[in-house]
Amino acid sequence: MLDLQRLRALHAVSVHGTVGAAAGALGYTPSAVSQQIAKLERETRTVLLEREGRGVRLTAEARQLAETARELLAIVERAETELEERRGRPAGRLTIAAFASAARGLLPGVLARLAREHPALDARLTEVDPHLSVGLVAQGAVDLVVAHDWDIAPLPAPAGVEQAVIGDDLCDLLVPEGHPLAGRAAVRREELGGERWICQPPGRVCHDWLVRTLRAAGHEPDIVHQADENPTLVALVAAGLGVALIPRLGRGPLPPGVVEVPLDPMPVRRLYALWRTGAAGRPAIAETVRTLRAHWPEVAARTRG
Repeated sequence: MLDLQRLRALHAVSVHGTVGAAAGALGYTPSAVSQQIAKLERETRTVLLEREGRGVRLTAEARQLAETARELLAIVERAETELEERRGRPAGRLTIAAFASAARGLLPGVLARLAREHPALDARLTEVDPHLSVGLVAQGAVDLVVAHDWDIAPLPAPAGVEQAVIGDDLCDLLVPEGHPLAGRAAVRREELGGERWICQPPGRVCHDWLVRTLRAAGHEPDIVHQADENPTLVALVAAGLGVALIPRLGRGPLPPGVVEVPLDPMPVRRLYALWRTGAAGRPAIAETVRTLRAHWPEVAARTRG
């Protein structure tokens, strides 16, 4: 008989693409995931992973087995959901994926509140890029996702996935002290031509939003520095190396040498919670979404401060 935990490991590798990423999502070490896959290969007498450069790839047999694993895990999820519904209280493991600034600025307080109020609930957080997270919840790799979109780039919710709005995160223009725009009460987007920009790499939602917004205002952005983390972007602005558009959530206090200038209109990214329709009745999902939404006004007020 095939072991469900080994199938779960194979499914995680198929979804996340690497053993290391699968291990992070499951809360295991890469060695433990590799051992699970090796045991599954012995059980099935089938080669499931093949070396490809410094990584691995799934064989055709592994892809077929991973699809079967996805179906089995969905059945298990339905059974667990039905049991939790009968108990009427949040319980069991709940895996949450969130983008970096939400993981830093929103989730700690939410997870702490859940731990205090629902000790039978084992909520676990993984930081994931927002453009990947919706696919992860749709494929059953995580139970709940905190993602975001921008005013000009709506977040698509695939079939079988439900969503609820958590709140709106505002975004400001950050410029070095002494910059010509530093003393302005507000700046329009049409005035941003000719600046040297600091932003996240291509493929990130914030990068794509910046490019689309400036092009819509008639400017081709001159992106001179790129980094993944907002604190790095802020540090580059503090060094006088350019300007940046950075959301308030998870940004933290600005260091000396950086000035915040409001844009007119103010850029907004909306935060969402997403979960699979089949798990909508699970008390753990409902309570976590409720806590996210209840905690957001406190977080938003802190970012305004």
